[in-house]
Amino acid sequence: MFDTLTDSFKNAIGKIRFHDDEKALKKATAELKKSLLKADVHHKVVKDLISSVELETKKNGVGKDNFLRALQNKLTDILTIEGAPKGFTFASKPPTVVLMIGLQGSGKTTTTGKLAYFLKEQKKKKVLVVAADLQRLAAVEQLRQITSQIEVDLVADENAKPEEIVKRGLEKAEKELYDVVLIDTAGRLAIDDELMDELARVKEVAQPDELFYVADAMTGQDAVRTAQTFKEKIGITGVILTKFDGDSKGGVALGLTQQVGVPLRFIGAGEKMPDLEQFISDRIVSRLMGAGDVESLAEKAAAAIDPKEAKRMTQKIKKGQFNFNDFLEQMEQMKKLGSMKSLLGMIPGMGNMAKQIGDLDMENSEEVRTIKAMVASMTPKERENPDLLNNTRKRRIAAGAGLDQVQVNRVLKQFKNAAKIAKKLSGKGGMKQMQDMMKQMQGGGGFPGMPR
Repeated sequence: MFDTLTDSFKNAIGKIRFHDDEKALKKATAELKKSLLKADVHHKVVKDLISSVELETKKNGVGKDNFLRALQNKLTDILTIEGAPKGFTFASKPPTVVLMIGLQGSGKTTTTGKLAYFLKEQKKKKVLVVAADLQRLAAVEQLRQITSQIEVDLVADENAKPEEIVKRGLEKAEKELYDVVLIDTAGRLAIDDELMDELARVKEVAQPDELFYVADAMTGQDAVRTAQTFKEKIGITGVILTKFDGDSKGGVALGLTQQVGVPLRFIGAGEKMPDLEQFISDRIVSRLMGAGDVESLAEKAAAAIDPKEAKRMTQKIKKGQFNFNDFLEQMEQMKKLGSMKSLLGMIPGMGNMAKQIGDLDMENSEEVRTIKAMVASMTPKERENPDLLNNTRKRRIAAGAGLDQVQVNRVLKQFKNAAKIAKKLSGKGGMKQMQDMMKQMQGGGGFPGMPR
């Protein structure tokens, strides 16, 4: 997600080999400047960052550690607005009302669904979505499908005015004790007076606690300019950058907070509902520097995984009793965590592997589809005890799944091997073996001096 920026910092730090080498510092900052501009970071932000890093490094003595520390400090400063909320904050008296605004095509409706999913799954809140975008055909239907998928309530009526729908939604939220109301509003292909007038009327009715401007990261500096216009005309309290997984440059995220003067609150890191991440500056800096984001990963895992279920599964793995029912359960849990690329990017030192994996969709991979087809052809007893699978049963399963017996045998062998490895890693010294395996797979990673 921050591939280009992370590589830029890594290359710059690698230029400083000795202490008190100002020539190397100059070389490092010159390369960093060039890389940041190429990654679509605004020139004023780049100029400020470079001069501050040079000044602080010289003050403390030129060397890798001091350069790294200066870079971390300045990046945190650039991404932070003093006193501004981080991630999502709730109103003192529920419901917290959020107005989702932005241009058409920015991914606003999908992001409304993602934010609803985040609040429901990670924050355990009762969420109501209001479909107030009546300009774009199929916007309401899109929200119907999304809210049905994530099991969140929706207020919608294509024949009413946006203000009427919002009023109806707020009344329902008050009456039925919802924690959060997310209002999806109409976008346009460009900013115009009609759009702004409609938003102003909706805002007047909604009296929102938050106004989230949803911007497409792929539009680069245009996203910053339109965010500034919306701030001036309507007022915004935060920005959500969408389609960030498709923008390996990532430069727009680095300058937006400082340029617009409002915090970046979330980033869309994939196409699935769980692929929305809180933008918390110190965690993002950690990721930018190749050190991962263990806190965010832990929060996602805690929300998705039932502790009792995890304990039960651990015991089964230790005893070598992992079966196909367990596999299906684990796949369901994984779906809640989001894309594999995003997850690996949060693990310290795993940035290179995240790049190699790209947009791998584990859930819909050929291997997983094959296993699911096999499991669907098994009896409940066979799922619970794979050792029952003799040749007669394998032939029946192969026929039911549309496979040949060679494929069935191969999958069963892989499944048994995976269960053996899991059992071994769950034993004494297993974590050390896991770390060694990861290092071998992607050749270390991270920066010297950064926590692992």
